[in-house]
Amino acid sequence: MSQISRRECLGLGALLAAPSLALASPGSAPRATIDPDLVLLNGRVLTIDPQRPTAEAFAVKNGRFVAIGSSTDMRSLATGNTVVVDAVQMTVTPGFIDAHCHPGEVEELYDVSADLRSIRDIQEALRLRAKDTPAGHWVRAFKFDDTKLSDGRPLSRRDLDEAVADHPVRVDHRGGHTTWFNSKAFELAGITRTTPDPPDGRFYRDDNGELQGQVAENARDVFARVGLHEQFSAEQQRQRGQAAMAHMSRKLTATGLTTVHDAFASVDKIRAYQDASAGGGLLHRAYILAGGVGPDAPFQKLRDAGVYTGLGNEFVRIGPVKFVADGSASERTMRMSTPFVGKPGDYGILTMDQKDIHAAVEDAHRHGWQVGIHANGDVTIDMVLNAYERVLREWPHPDRRHRIEHCSLINPGLVQRIKATGSIPTPFWTYVYYHGEKWKAYGEEKMRSMFAHRSFLDAGIRVPGASDYSPGPFEPMMAMQSLVTRKDYAGRVWGAEQRVSIDQALTIGTINGAYASYEEDVKGSITVGKYADFVILEKDPHAVEPDQLKDIRIMRTVVGGKTAYARA
Repeated sequence: MSQISRRECLGLGALLAAPSLALASPGSAPRATIDPDLVLLNGRVLTIDPQRPTAEAFAVKNGRFVAIGSSTDMRSLATGNTVVVDAVQMTVTPGFIDAHCHPGEVEELYDVSADLRSIRDIQEALRLRAKDTPAGHWVRAFKFDDTKLSDGRPLSRRDLDEAVADHPVRVDHRGGHTTWFNSKAFELAGITRTTPDPPDGRFYRDDNGELQGQVAENARDVFARVGLHEQFSAEQQRQRGQAAMAHMSRKLTATGLTTVHDAFASVDKIRAYQDASAGGGLLHRAYILAGGVGPDAPFQKLRDAGVYTGLGNEFVRIGPVKFVADGSASERTMRMSTPFVGKPGDYGILTMDQKDIHAAVEDAHRHGWQVGIHANGDVTIDMVLNAYERVLREWPHPDRRHRIEHCSLINPGLVQRIKATGSIPTPFWTYVYYHGEKWKAYGEEKMRSMFAHRSFLDAGIRVPGASDYSPGPFEPMMAMQSLVTRKDYAGRVWGAEQRVSIDQALTIGTINGAYASYEEDVKGSITVGKYADFVILEKDPHAVEPDQLKDIRIMRTVVGGKTAYARA
């Protein structure tokens, strides 16, 4: 079995050699023959390149940075064909990179949005959809958040029955690990109050032992085999996927994101990327984590075809295989060594055992794949590291960079092992701010070691930032504020020990994200030869109060030298 090198892992992008058109040395005059496509002038450019941390201006040609220097020098390069962007002293950074996101799901355009703040509003939205839904078909809602209801009580099966009694109903939590079903759905699935919980899931029950409606993790699988769903032709399915991807690409680039690591892509999703790219609707770059389980999981098909991590071009590349080994942080199902606050018997849920993890990691590692395993709790992280340590010992590789997706609750021993194996944790970076009301279930002691960007940086680990959208918002400036302040939306501080500086937050959101995909040589900083992905911010993050970072507006997002978003 051949082993891929980091340069091979760059895939087709490595063939696009950067032109040697730049300043010969700092302070020297640029060559007059560059003929750039774009120059940016009069900016406060934060390059995230330690060789030249700041600049005033730069030039772009063929989608790459070709010169960096003063506005005077860059202006002298412009020709009649050059687009000139005057930054008027605004701050310019590399484009932001989200290292774990789920963009372009068709639910965004076609399902009921349950991102509402009262049970009554959710019921009304379900009723309206049910009126136009054929008998026996599912009524589906997504993006529900149980802790953000104004009712002061949880959503229940009976609430869903009141809204829709004669269709099966599912309301998916925005976190992706729990779902609420109505009585019709339980009836079709054959689930009763006496049905035992599977080892990798849970049917929640009320104080009387009746089904409450909430179902967690793999206990939901039975519902996928019952009820009717609207059927689409292959062409209709492709059109839906392409539309959803283009829609999300516009939203992502409007917040300053230029690269997103798609954290569990199906065959249809990979096709949607290709279709959106061919149709001009894909504005951001994608590093795709191929799904490793499920009826439409592409990993096995790609593996059997001889594909491994790195295939693709500068806009769409195949990254790791993705597995899921435990529950959710936001839904309070992740597997930990100590219980949730007030729930002495609840340690969370595992969805893979150690044997499963070993087998999955060995298969992928030996076939040339980077691996990304969803592991939130400290118990699960330990199990994943057991597998990484084993394959690296038995089948050594100098730079595999296996990933631990989320890697939420750590301890010093786990951090040391992550560093020793060269693994990459991808902690949530908007969660502290957005999901503040949920952290009471963990308590202050755990929160000192959750989403531990500072601990990883201190250990010399190149930790990126990750939203996990839709579970968390994807706005990078919200992430900056969350990382720097560790305050939630109500001003409560969670784990102040994990605060980072503005410069560290910018590094997390740019070059460290590029490192997680073997792309630090082509993106993540404003450096000659790299892709011309950059963002113009209305204000310098260093010049505002930390609690106002999320309010800094994105004025322009540029991907490969082309404007993907500009504020009107």
